[in-house]
Amino acid sequence: MEWMILPYRRYAEFSGRSRRKEYWMFALFQLLVSMAIGLVFGRTTTMMGGGMMAGMTTIQGPGGVVQNLFTLVSLIPGLAVSVRRLHDQDRSGWLLLLIFVPILGWFALLVFMCLEGTRGPNRFGPDPKNPTDIEAF
Repeated sequence: MEWMILPYRRYAEFSGRSRRKEYWMFALFQLLVSMAIGLVFGRTTTMMGGGMMAGMTTIQGPGGVVQNLFTLVSLIPGLAVSVRRLHDQDRSGWLLLLIFVPILGWFALLVFMCLEGTRGPNRFGPDPKNPTDIEAF
C-alpha cells in the first residue's frame, strides 16, 4: 500500500528518480480506485450528441463528478511519477510529450515505463533501488 500512495506524498516533485514498482503500483491504485468509484457511485453515463456535437460526451450522475475530482487530484502526482520514471532511465521528462503522438507515442511510453532504470547514480540522482551505492560516475 505504501508504494501506491508514495506519489501523493511526493506530490509535485518532478526531480529525482522513481522505480518501476512505484510507477506501476500507482497505476494499479488509480485503476482500483476508479473501479471502486464506479461500484459505489455508479458508472458514468455518456450521451453522444448529433450533428456538430458528434463526439461530445456529457458526464452525468455522482459517479462522474467523483471520478473527475479523483482524476484532478491525481493529475500532478501522475505526471510527476511519470517524469521521475523517465529520469530513472536517464531520459528527459520531456519525452512524456510523446503521449500526444497517437499509437506510436503511447507504445513508446509504455515500453519506457517497463524498462529497468540505469544502475548507480545518473544525472537525475542516486539509484532508487540502491541509494547507498556510491559508484564513481
